[in-house]
Amino acid sequence: MRINTLNAPFEGKGKLADAHWLGVVLLALCLMLGLAGMARADQMPVFTLTFKQGGTFEPARLTVPAGKFKLVLVNESKEPVEFESLPLRKEKVLGAGVTSFVVITISRPGEYPFFDDFHQNVKGVLVVTEKK
Repeated sequence: MRINTLNAPFEGKGKLADAHWLGVVLLALCLMLGLAGMARADQMPVFTLTFKQGGTFEPARLTVPAGKFKLVLVNESKEPVEFESLPLRKEKVLGAGVTSFVVITISRPGEYPFFDDFHQNVKGVLVVTEKK
């Protein structure tokens, strides 16, 4: 007679054994889906917006295709800045010299204004074009 040591702690426990294996299967499924999601994040288009010393964005007009993309934010100034876009519902505070990112999904082409909330006169536009 062969003894299955994996089920030994749950022998004769019925529902407890079923719950254990269900948990193991769900955990494995979550790990697989999580890794698949990470792979997709690496495949997103990446664009960079730089906050320059003296209060400007580079570029001030950034063109991107519709869809999901990663926007890398680089603060080259010596003071904190805040990327903010009301129509995109995105904001991100960056300390002096800090680089970070936001992930944005836009399905409709158009122009989406953004600004530095700490320096309200510093403005830019995200131009979203048809997906190719």
